[in-house]
Amino acid sequence: MTNPFEIPSPRSTAPAWSGSGKDRRDVLDALTLFGLFAVAAMLLFYTMEDRYRWSILAFAAACALGSAYGFLQGAWPFGVIEAIWSLVAARRWWRKG
Repeated sequence: MTNPFEIPSPRSTAPAWSGSGKDRRDVLDALTLFGLFAVAAMLLFYTMEDRYRWSILAFAAACALGSAYGFLQGAWPFGVIEAIWSLVAARRWWRKG
């Protein structure tokens, strides 16, 4: 007998993607890890900007990764803003040189 008040796990009801053999949660988990990496890199390189000139360029690259993450996960406003941040940081690196 099943509990009528039990909420089913979204992982157990995720539909399989056609042809790939992987279900939706596997793709989202990889995408989430990519986003986590991008944002952690942004934080790391942002904190090092005063010490090393190259960390500004690394921050710009991390912002570009964050932008890609935003577009890949469907949050295009986040992707656009991160792309702008990437351009601003690259310009700061260029002008500091």
